[in-house]
Amino acid sequence: MKGRIEDLSKLWDAYKSGKESVEELGNIFEYGLAFDYVAPGTFNDQKRGYFRYQISWGGPSDEFRFFVDENLIPERIEYWFLDWYDGAKKSLTGKNLDLLLEIFDWFKESGTAEAKMKEALND
Repeated sequence: MKGRIEDLSKLWDAYKSGKESVEELGNIFEYGLAFDYVAPGTFNDQKRGYFRYQISWGGPSDEFRFFVDENLIPERIEYWFLDWYDGAKKSLTGKNLDLLLEIFDWFKESGTAEAKMKEALND
């Protein structure tokens, strides 16, 4: 989680200051694999939907999960590290939480969050 937060912090700061990229990381638009909405019931015993900012996939994979209210305001953000048949999660706090809240607002303000939610719920 620490490494992912450091990468995102560098990329986000570069984006906000108008820099095109960060050496060895690229830019915020290229970081991660996907941003999508995981509808309730997608996985066994999953009662609540969430937005997923997937950073890597395979074994292992990692992602940030945004649990939002009816106004798409995050109530909780978690980092998940998932390996074959195992995984761990950690709720974000402090500066880490603030950074991911800003990034989620970016997805929301661009219309991406709402579009991804509608897409997942209509499939």
